[in-house]
Amino acid sequence: MSDWRPKLIVSDMDGTLLRWDETVSDATVAELERWRADGVPVVLATGRPPRWMHDIRKVLGFGTAVCCNGAVTLDLERFEVLDEDLLTPDTLRVITAELRLRQPDTWFAVEYGDQFRHEPTYKPRWDVDAPGVAEATLDEMVVAPVAKLLARHEHLDPDEFVAVVDEVTGELATVTHSSSDALAEISARGVTKASGLAKVAARHGIGPEDVVVFGDMPNDIAAFEWVRAGGGRAVAMAHAHPELMAVATDVTGTNDEDGVPTFLKSL
Repeated sequence: MSDWRPKLIVSDMDGTLLRWDETVSDATVAELERWRADGVPVVLATGRPPRWMHDIRKVLGFGTAVCCNGAVTLDLERFEVLDEDLLTPDTLRVITAELRLRQPDTWFAVEYGDQFRHEPTYKPRWDVDAPGVAEATLDEMVVAPVAKLLARHEHLDPDEFVAVVDEVTGELATVTHSSSDALAEISARGVTKASGLAKVAARHGIGPEDVVVFGDMPNDIAAFEWVRAGGGRAVAMAHAHPELMAVATDVTGTNDEDGVPTFLKSL
């Protein structure tokens, strides 16, 4: 594959495109601009909701973002939602009731539109006082479709908690995790970064064989498997989670070492 060149570039944000201080290096921006000028679209695939995409839009100002682990597709330039795959109220009620029964100290939050609602006992780690962030009861949070349901436990081991959530949701929804906390991110059934990326690639008439994707956490696994199965390149950061490393085709440097632009230059 020494002469292989991508027709679509996809990158996770946190721990991948962004450095640990949440900035994007000049080298990264310049390399992405170079590929874009050559006609190669750039896509961000992230667990972040659209309301967290304003800062990256100021830096890049172009491309498409697959947000909420595949549930929302966003045009970054126009800041316009192109597509949504949402969890229904019925599914929300079933999952939250069963999880609360299995683990009474599970607390919930939801993402929808540009709003974030969380139970008073749920402790947000970021944007605590940001616009659109507010406390709500669980009953209030499950009356409308949402892009993502978040379940958090303050005391359980992260892998143990995610396993419980996965068992409870079964075929009702898709569960991922992307942090060191006991935090499960729950999307509609079949919704992953891979499903979102497949839609974006199809719009460009591109298959997985012509895609390179960069990532570092388990919520990137579906995207890696989709690209790898099709013959594309799935590139793990040097610090990536072992589960993701196991399905990577390549490994690059860390985010602080500009692993993304370094690999792209090699192509």
